[in-house]
Amino acid sequence: MTVADAAQNWGDFDPQPILADGAVRLRPLVAEDRQALFAVASDPEIWAVHPAHDRWQVDIFRAFFDDALAKGGALAITETATGRIIGSSRYDRLRCRDGEVEIGWTFLERAHWGGATNRAVKRLMVGHALCHFTSAIFIVGEDNVRSRRAMEKIGGQLIDGRDENFVMAGVTTRHVVFSVDQPLP
Repeated sequence: MTVADAAQNWGDFDPQPILADGAVRLRPLVAEDRQALFAVASDPEIWAVHPAHDRWQVDIFRAFFDDALAKGGALAITETATGRIIGSSRYDRLRCRDGEVEIGWTFLERAHWGGATNRAVKRLMVGHALCHFTSAIFIVGEDNVRSRRAMEKIGGQLIDGRDENFVMAGVTTRHVVFSVDQPLP
């Protein structure tokens, strides 16, 4: 168990499982994934409405990637057929209440926007999470219309009165919290 694992209080939950369906496979993110994941993340359009709108820049991405490895819950998202990295996501417990696990930091290359890929990723991750926790939470930038719409599409429920403020790209931004407490179809 790493220091990050102990700090996150994972219990018997595996924060870096291998999860797969016919279209996508999620596996633990490793240091060797840096270049392939940056090839996806270096598209500024991915971050255009995100509070961390500068994450496409190499130095900003490097810090994001290193943090993902250090926290212990990061997953590479790959196409099942090709094994090619198309994005990443992660589990986290640091901002959670009892019975919760956070799913977030998810991004996908634009070729996989608007289709079944995000739903498949969330279905796999939520299904795994709900075997150990009563709720999966998603902390989303209040003005991040794309992510808020994606949460609504998968049935995420906005938790009234629960919000967080984070400094992202040098600006304090308000984030809202969505909850999913049932497996996704």
